[in-house]
Amino acid sequence: MAPSSNEADQKLSRSALIALVVGSMVGSGIFALPASFGRATGALGALIAWIIAGTGMLMLAFVFQSLSRRRPDLDAGIYAYAKAGFGEYIGFASAAGYWIGCCLADVACLILIKATLGQFFPVFGDGTTPTAIVAASLLLWGVHCLVLRGIKGAAALNTVATYAKIVPIVVFIAVAIVAMDPELFRQNFWGTEPPSLATVFGQVRSTMLLTVFVFVGIEGASVYSRYARDRSDIGIATVLGFLAVLSLLVLVTLLSYGVMPRERLAGLATPSMAGVMEAMVGRWGIIFISVALLISILGNYLSWSLLAAEVLHSAALNRTMPSFLARENKRQVPVGALWLTNCVIQAFLLVTWFAEYAFTLALKMTSSMTLIPYFFVAAYGLKLAYGRETYHGSGRAHIVDGIRSAVATVYAAAMIFAGGPKFLLLSAILYAPGTLLFFLAKRERKEAVFKPFEAVMFAALAIAACAGVYALAVGVIAI
Repeated sequence: MAPSSNEADQKLSRSALIALVVGSMVGSGIFALPASFGRATGALGALIAWIIAGTGMLMLAFVFQSLSRRRPDLDAGIYAYAKAGFGEYIGFASAAGYWIGCCLADVACLILIKATLGQFFPVFGDGTTPTAIVAASLLLWGVHCLVLRGIKGAAALNTVATYAKIVPIVVFIAVAIVAMDPELFRQNFWGTEPPSLATVFGQVRSTMLLTVFVFVGIEGASVYSRYARDRSDIGIATVLGFLAVLSLLVLVTLLSYGVMPRERLAGLATPSMAGVMEAMVGRWGIIFISVALLISILGNYLSWSLLAAEVLHSAALNRTMPSFLARENKRQVPVGALWLTNCVIQAFLLVTWFAEYAFTLALKMTSSMTLIPYFFVAAYGLKLAYGRETYHGSGRAHIVDGIRSAVATVYAAAMIFAGGPKFLLLSAILYAPGTLLFFLAKRERKEAVFKPFEAVMFAALAIAACAGVYALAVGVIAI
């Protein structure tokens, strides 16, 4: 059956898919890297962290590329792959976790927008003052109205925003190359005195969740696979988008160590890239980077809004989420999923008023919530390669894909471990009540909610959520 003219109009080109990947990844995180890494490690630790993270995420990008070829029948990959490999409840948990992670990423974007404005208008403070929350809420619902007008229009705006925010970052890198002091970089190399490999290892571990956050969005093209004009573009867009962003991340981080002492980097206000630029060119550097940041985060926010709604919608089309989330308007926008997504973001925004370090918490929680879906995608790639399903007559391709999937699986598991029990418990608090959507979907289909193994999994999740609530109540962990 040929697609309707409206369906054809909503299809995305390879460049638009690449822009979705880059636009989803390049956002608030890259502008906070100098201080975030300065507080955690020296240049050597940063380099090791990027090698580990870059290798792990590149393997994950290859897994997405391989799965888009091996299983072209699966749309909204990050959810569909988990379901195909490990069953309905795991698929649901991946969809729910990824969706909540997207919502938290949008919250981080909104906080940083207002915190940036707070450098010029004190009423916005650190992005969590009452005025900032009201302004962020207005922006939230303004973007909501924009997305309702059509996915392709929103994606086109995202493409424009992506190019607009890359240019200032490239300018920052060019200026930093010229201004870099090799002697200062040498002093910042170890990040500790006297030099110690054991200390560097601890520094690297402390940066792991930060590196995950700036890579979240790598799956952008896969999530929007049903809109691709050519499915072969999905894998290409994922890998090209990842490599472009990795280059920017490494350069921004390492060059900053040649501009300022580590102690000064660590003390810079958010967005710390603006402070580094000011040290190189003067006061106008703050204004330049702040404007670039606002453009970047607005585009990043739009990308996350699109991804969050699309994952819910796709899961509903596959009857793993309640049917109201599958509703579309005449422009093929998933209105049910979009309304629920933005209502949850609004609720998270209100909670930030009570969080001491709201931006950092949102950043790390985004990483924690999305790592579990990443783990299941990588594990499904490994399962597919090990069983040689879809690999008939393809020579040794299953060996190459198996190695890549194994590295990506180990990386995702290691990052979950590196985050520590605090973020696992906080994640459980969000995962457990989300199961209500699974319950509603099962009730619509008049099916038993859980299979025996799934019931055990949910029981463990509920216990972890209760432990997390208790730990919050007694002050063992804080938000």
